[in-house]
Amino acid sequence: MSANFVERWFSQVSERTGVAPRRAAIYGLVFLGVSLLIFALFATSSQAGQVTTFVLNPSGETEAFPVPSLAFPTSAALYLFVLVCAFVGGWQLARGFKRINLVLGGILALFVLAFLAWAARDNSLNLTGLLGSALLRAVPIALAGLSGVLCERSGVVNIAIEGIMLTGAFFSALMGSLAANIWGWSLWPSLVFGLAGGLLAGALLGLLLAVLSVRFKIDQIIAGTAINILSMGITSFLSARILTEFQRLNNPGIFPRFSVPGLASIPIIGPIFFEQNLLVYALFVLLFVIHIMLFYTRWGLRTRAVGEHPRAADTLGIDVYKNRYINVMLGGMMAGLGGAFLILGSVGRFDEMMTAGKGFIGLAAMVFGKWMPFGTFGAALIFGFADALQTKLAILEVPIPSQFLLMAPYIVTMVILAGVVGEAKPPAADGQPYEKQ
Repeated sequence: MSANFVERWFSQVSERTGVAPRRAAIYGLVFLGVSLLIFALFATSSQAGQVTTFVLNPSGETEAFPVPSLAFPTSAALYLFVLVCAFVGGWQLARGFKRINLVLGGILALFVLAFLAWAARDNSLNLTGLLGSALLRAVPIALAGLSGVLCERSGVVNIAIEGIMLTGAFFSALMGSLAANIWGWSLWPSLVFGLAGGLLAGALLGLLLAVLSVRFKIDQIIAGTAINILSMGITSFLSARILTEFQRLNNPGIFPRFSVPGLASIPIIGPIFFEQNLLVYALFVLLFVIHIMLFYTRWGLRTRAVGEHPRAADTLGIDVYKNRYINVMLGGMMAGLGGAFLILGSVGRFDEMMTAGKGFIGLAAMVFGKWMPFGTFGAALIFGFADALQTKLAILEVPIPSQFLLMAPYIVTMVILAGVVGEAKPPAADGQPYEKQ
């Protein structure tokens, strides 16, 4: 009887929220589990009188209005987080939430906040600096995710994003260095030339993927894997033979930061979003452009039709092959831009395998974002935050082995995919070659 009662209970919760009964129960138990983790790991190890301070002003010069730091008793805050997570878990089991992914994100944010409060007890943490670093680390992941969105919305799985990013990074460094250090160009023209080199490399590898998957109908996973192997081999060989021997060819410089007048003066938000370099602002623009193009233009309607039902689209006169060629090449350019950011917007030099899985994490962000541009960007921010967090925790000398801190972005990837992959639905024709009849 009790088992039947529980089953009927969660069936009613499922009817109210639209979440499958088993997943609704799992989410509730996860929220309660987070509450127990905060209690066991953080609350019990904090002591009365300990104070956590979050610094809300960025270090260095800024145009933002200064705001006071946020100081609070560590123990009281942690027990408050425990109660909130327990309440949310109980509500999920009793009534359920319709926006369950949003609630999941909020619970994860509370867990991270509890962790930061515990890590910075009797110390201070520059929260604005951490969030700014998270944004910078999220940019290449977001661009990789947008590459996946453009490709998979037209029905082509792009596993080659990692290799395309790596190749784009290499040619950005090489072309930018040639222009700056060999031809003697000034900073901005040489940086733009390097950026063009990365975009062109991405477009060419995107074209190669399109030829293999659309023209010759090779399995798209195999084709993408082959391009990854090709890209890693070529960039490693050329880096060892050219960049290592001629250091002047591996020093293109980086885009300088500049502030957006007015917006940069907003406390906290201004330094994070509006005191960045050109490529970060380009990402913001691309998010709006791609969203509008996909959902408010004829091209976007045709792209989505090709990704969902290519035969019906072909019947209506849409050129399926042409559409996929264009989208995969655009996706390749987006991945090339992500690789160029690693060089021209971040470190300023090329190193072998420097993408470090960001292309694959971008695919995970795409899935978590449900193949939507802004959803993908939001997921990329989570991964970027996990990546930035391990650096900050090392500075705070948190008693966690450095190996586990380095694993943080990849652990977050697995946790998020395990939590949402059952609900995320790709385009119906994703990964399926089309044979015109």
